[in-house]
Amino acid sequence: MTPPEALTSATVLEHGSAPSLTPEQELEAYRQMLLIRRFEEKAGQLYGMGLIGGFCHLYIGQEAVVTGMQMAREEGDQVITAYRDHGHMLASGMDPKGVMAELTGRRHGYSKGKGGSMHMFSVAKNFYGGHGIVGAPAPLGTGLSLANKYRGNDRVSLTYFGEGAANQGQVYESFNMASLWKLPVIYVIENNHYAMGTHVGRGSALAEELYHRGSVFGIPGMKVDGMDVRAVKAAGQAAIARVRSGAGPMILEMRTYRYRGHSMSDPAKYRTREEVQEVRTQRDPIELVGKRLSETGIADEDRLKQIDKDIRAIVIEAADFATSDPEPEPSELYTDVVALP
Repeated sequence: MTPPEALTSATVLEHGSAPSLTPEQELEAYRQMLLIRRFEEKAGQLYGMGLIGGFCHLYIGQEAVVTGMQMAREEGDQVITAYRDHGHMLASGMDPKGVMAELTGRRHGYSKGKGGSMHMFSVAKNFYGGHGIVGAPAPLGTGLSLANKYRGNDRVSLTYFGEGAANQGQVYESFNMASLWKLPVIYVIENNHYAMGTHVGRGSALAEELYHRGSVFGIPGMKVDGMDVRAVKAAGQAAIARVRSGAGPMILEMRTYRYRGHSMSDPAKYRTREEVQEVRTQRDPIELVGKRLSETGIADEDRLKQIDKDIRAIVIEAADFATSDPEPEPSELYTDVVALP
């Protein structure tokens, strides 16, 4: 792992330099990523059946990013992200039943059925949303880190947004403030290459170097293989150690890939099926871990199948709960609303 003191300029941490995980960590990563994958597949199915309305952005293909970062964080560190957020909720330890119930607009969803896909929170799990405004997690996550520094609580804010949001002005205002005050925040750019439908190379200058975006503010960055959970965890540990030491913010650019469209309404005709299949075949984050588990003898094919069976049972239970839970009472429209005189 790169020592914290060495992270003073842009660093590249790719697949080849990723340290190994312990057998227990490999299994933990496999289970967590598989839970996110199966949950998102079921969410897509429920959306197609008309049981989930509004917007729905699936995290399929990007599971290694949030899984690796969650393995690196400490209890109490906060997470805030944009609208592709179900994976972050599950990795934070939120109940799949409550997440799915919110997706279907039911009474026992995390926002009482009133928020839907993009607006769920859990203070108990230090998850601060789910935000539908492009670039919004940057200033909000910076605010969390400012509160942490003010309180002196040694917590770090893990602030996620996509490469499409990396060009927003509010992102750079946040970088400036975080650097000025040496705030304990890590900006995680989940670069899945296509934003809302435009390849990053067409929409961003120096698209191969988004991790340099904070350099003018003195913020170091790292480019990370976001399809390899080992690389993500190693980068996360190094960055969190540096930020927690009081050295100020960091940027982690996770090079990842989403298999589905931007949202469920996006047919993703801006790329070929062959491109997607090539990534699935060669770089799928779950298959990479499964292959290592099999080759090292940690888990044979039967055990991997049993893990998948167990995960599917959890997801089916969540879906059954979410489709049988009552809808909110009409009076719920008037709760948690600020009325001005």
